[in-house]
Amino acid sequence: MGSIWGRLALLGGVLSCSLAFADEGMWPIHQVPRADWQKRHNFAPTDDWLLHQQRAAVRLSDGGSGSLVSDDGILLTNHHVARGQLHKLSTATNDLLREGFYARSQAEELRCPDLEVRILWTYEDVTARVVGAIDTKAPADKQNTQRKQIIAAIEKESQEKTGLRSDVVALHSGGQYMLYRYKTYQDVRLVFAPEEQAATFGGDFDNFTYPRYALDFALLRVYEDGMPLRPEHHLRLADKPPAAGDLVVAVGHPASTQRGLTVAQRQFHRDTQNPLLLGILQKRIAALTAYMAQGNEQTRRGSSLLRHLENTYKRLSGQQEGLRDVAQMQKLQKEEDALRAEVRKKPELLQKYGDAWFRLQTVYAKLGPLNKRSAYVTVSPSKMLMLAMYLVRHPDEIKRPNAERLEEFRENRLPTLRREMLSSAPLYADLEEAVLVDWMTQVQSALGNADPFVQALLSGQTPQVAAHKLVSESRLGDPEVRRALFEGGSAQISASTDPIVVLSRKLDPLLRKVREDWEQQVQSVENIAGAQIAQARFAVYGSDIYPDATYTLRLSAGEVKGYMKDTRPVPHQTLFYGLLERSLSQGEQAPFDLPPKLRNGLYRLPLWTPLNFVYTADTIGGNSGSPVVDRDGKVVGLNFDSNLEKLPNRYYHVSDAQGGRAVAVHSVAILSALRTLYDAAPLADKLAVPAMIPLQ
Repeated sequence: MGSIWGRLALLGGVLSCSLAFADEGMWPIHQVPRADWQKRHNFAPTDDWLLHQQRAAVRLSDGGSGSLVSDDGILLTNHHVARGQLHKLSTATNDLLREGFYARSQAEELRCPDLEVRILWTYEDVTARVVGAIDTKAPADKQNTQRKQIIAAIEKESQEKTGLRSDVVALHSGGQYMLYRYKTYQDVRLVFAPEEQAATFGGDFDNFTYPRYALDFALLRVYEDGMPLRPEHHLRLADKPPAAGDLVVAVGHPASTQRGLTVAQRQFHRDTQNPLLLGILQKRIAALTAYMAQGNEQTRRGSSLLRHLENTYKRLSGQQEGLRDVAQMQKLQKEEDALRAEVRKKPELLQKYGDAWFRLQTVYAKLGPLNKRSAYVTVSPSKMLMLAMYLVRHPDEIKRPNAERLEEFRENRLPTLRREMLSSAPLYADLEEAVLVDWMTQVQSALGNADPFVQALLSGQTPQVAAHKLVSESRLGDPEVRRALFEGGSAQISASTDPIVVLSRKLDPLLRKVREDWEQQVQSVENIAGAQIAQARFAVYGSDIYPDATYTLRLSAGEVKGYMKDTRPVPHQTLFYGLLERSLSQGEQAPFDLPPKLRNGLYRLPLWTPLNFVYTADTIGGNSGSPVVDRDGKVVGLNFDSNLEKLPNRYYHVSDAQGGRAVAVHSVAILSALRTLYDAAPLADKLAVPAMIPLQ
């Protein structure tokens, strides 16, 4: 909704070093460094190999990756990626997170309330068209408007011509623009999920650590026109584990890196933005924990959100520690100084790009107040307020020309927006109220009672009274009520007396103002200066540079490899034996207890069966659920985490020597668990069958 939370992914640019080294780089499908991989790994993927991976890989709307792994639409992803849907499908008497789920027939599969799957089908470089539509002599805000308008026009034109969802994505901070066309599917059904305790064994203690012992996988099925999808491309699971030193490639959709930030931008994140966000997250976690302490049902209702908040907090804390690394910041400063020195050596480069760093430094030097306001003037913590805001804005936005709408209301995004607004997922009033009380309290404390947003939000009431009145009197928890408002258009929205809709109408202009201020004062300058720095880098170092992650398809190569922790060698893989030992040594107490199916089944499973492994490929959040494939294209693992050493990877690449590792579930562990622990051998056999086409 235009808040700082939604814009974190937009502030990155091009990587800070001149060329990738070691196993660095989340490479776009059109830019895979075949020569470098051939030199390092004796592997240069063919066009057929790449196309096969591209069209078997999927992006999930819940914020993760996955892959098609059968000829009838079965999709493999992480349990924690599917957690949101499992939570929405659960009830007080049928908790799928606690008990797990297995549909022994297609008739038993459960349709996910609001999950969308996208497969990248084609792509096209549209840089010349975007850049050619921008008047570089116009003011920054005018250029930003022109940029948005041409992007919207390209997307609409492409979608009307191809019938595929079409998204224009800026790479290298606007140094390049790619048009990605996706096949999309909104009928996705749950096939299998282990118990959450099996998928998240060790809880927050083990999160972002290694060794790990987690069965973090789930299986869904994609449907088309009411029938299981018959994909042109799908992968198969290997029945043998990769050995130490073997090449592996992670194929997924990393959400966001920010390695292209200038030093001034990184310092702002370190000193201002990240501490603010960490403080907000701490309070949200505390409030949610207090709500969940009220009883078992409150614990069930809040568990998915709590895991998300805790994961976000821990990840951001690790990224912040990376920015506090003095030696690393000095290294980044030297790299920036070196590039700027090269620019100064050539008058034509100096004239074109020389002031880009200064303009960004100037913006960030005075960004504090707007950054704070952007963090608090948002409704994103409340699901009901978010839905109401979409409903309020929808009729007005769709009346505007496509190019003039807010981005989330462009034609290419309306099907996704409609699915979210009309989702059948339950909304729990008591949870919503607890979330709202906390958020209103935080906003009131941060901005003060005299602030217009606070006044509109609270209307002179306490957060407790205001939140209770909103939630208890609103009917937006009913999908049919939302449908009537959505389909009724402006007349229905204007006439609605639902208190959350009424509040959203009051808040809308204030939210738009903050969004507009950010776009004009920050984003417009970032777009111009970021693109100039990217062009300067291309001019000095060449164009063989990977862009920051943008939640688009990327491939990252690496090796299965352990590492040293202080003076202790950490093995490249763990075994089911280690899972049992860790549980028993902790007295089988939460979060180291084993669910019954897993505990009982372990005595039928060879305990030397591999469970998890680490590898050196460059990954980050969004890679969750990425298939980890070998040189033959077989799935040997499923990416689900990284270790603590790798968390600063958002701001700079954490090298092999620094101990940064991605963590995956062995494909052998997945197949063995299905066959031996969960009585799902037919499903395992289906996943292990040969792929539809030869892998070249």
